[in-house]
Amino acid sequence: MGDANRILHVDGDSFFASCEIALDARLAGRPVWVGGGRHGDGIVIAANRLAKKFGVKTGMACFEAARLCPQGVLCRPHYDDYRRLSQAMFRILEEHTPVLVPVSIDEGFLDLTTMDKHVWRDTRPLDYAKAIGERIRREVGLPVSGGLADSSRLAKLATDAAKPGFLEVSPGTEKEFLKDRSVRELSGIGKNRQRALAALGAVTFGDVAKLPSPLLKQKFGIWGQQLWLFANGRWNEPLLLEVKDRTTISSNTTLPYDEPDYEAALTFTLSEATRLVGQLRREQLQARELGLTIRFHDFTEIGGGHRFEHPQFLNSVINAALERLFRDVMSRAGKPVRQIRLAFWNLSRLDTQPTLWGATEAERWGALDAAAHTLNTRFGRPDKPALMTGAQLALRQLDRAHENPKAKCPFVPQREMVKKLWGTDADPLAHKGEWEKRLARVSRNLKSKDRA
Repeated sequence: MGDANRILHVDGDSFFASCEIALDARLAGRPVWVGGGRHGDGIVIAANRLAKKFGVKTGMACFEAARLCPQGVLCRPHYDDYRRLSQAMFRILEEHTPVLVPVSIDEGFLDLTTMDKHVWRDTRPLDYAKAIGERIRREVGLPVSGGLADSSRLAKLATDAAKPGFLEVSPGTEKEFLKDRSVRELSGIGKNRQRALAALGAVTFGDVAKLPSPLLKQKFGIWGQQLWLFANGRWNEPLLLEVKDRTTISSNTTLPYDEPDYEAALTFTLSEATRLVGQLRREQLQARELGLTIRFHDFTEIGGGHRFEHPQFLNSVINAALERLFRDVMSRAGKPVRQIRLAFWNLSRLDTQPTLWGATEAERWGALDAAAHTLNTRFGRPDKPALMTGAQLALRQLDRAHENPKAKCPFVPQREMVKKLWGTDADPLAHKGEWEKRLARVSRNLKSKDRA
């Protein structure tokens, strides 16, 4: 291996479906898929390999999956357990590398460079990688696949080629491995670039390798040069752990029941905005633009956006604009609300230090939010926060019989996975479920009153 970079990519196989099998051994050897939606029987969000052989695919309606595979098993998602199993998997990965870069709930990169000098003795790199996978299967109950190569990009392609199992692209064989593979397999490549490459006659990496490097540079800039080096097996990059500022933050919630009361929907929207803005302030960010989309019970949609004159971080300013936007959008509506989508983007740095007696308004708000977050973390519970905003309190007062629900699906940005794997209040999805459950109770109460 010499001094070549050796990057291992590890990816869970059909992760959610594999988690369900790990949780219930009776499902082993059977086609299994996990259903999303309000009641866990909407669309397929994951299917194991056996189910896929029958044609079950992600995004398919669950009733269609049952038609294709009558002997299969539909499982409702158990996100808390997925989070726990993911954490156990990453704890094992952490023990096998000095640098671990998680990229999703079931996927990460490990830096194994120089391991031959300091760790390995009588074993091959591929055997070491397979041993990691076997340990995860034995101790956590999850099957994983992996690819070992000289860069994270190539390691991911190797994983895709290996599934199920492990594959090493040995030093010096990179060009041969890539030559017949389609360029669309490269992570992050868009359709426009695919079409532009196809116009040059480049469909595979082998085609790209034959093109003149200056032509790719002229057409695509630095990316074109990197692609040419990659296709020719000359792209050898180290694994870097980079924590970047987010560029957007959003919330997409399908309400447990179609909500005819627009004031209740507005209260939920404002509490969601407060939660998202609090997360932005903790990350020292502020938003210039916001967008709101409402989906109704018949799946029609309506929405709008607002651009602030200056980037904003104050709940009072943001919620006032959001309420105006909500009322303007809903003034043209007359159908029950099914889903609320809220997004903030065009983010910029908020340069404040959370001091108790800040000299500026930004500093004082930063200090207030930091203090509130600390108090809720230390003294609050999901069913009883130590501090609440007015919108959150109003939503709570609509239903005092709240019960703590299951957590939402733990998709979190890499920056938060790096700080603390899977799960504190810093997670922008933490406790989101409690507001959804509360709104469901409000809806049921209103329906009961209407019938009375």
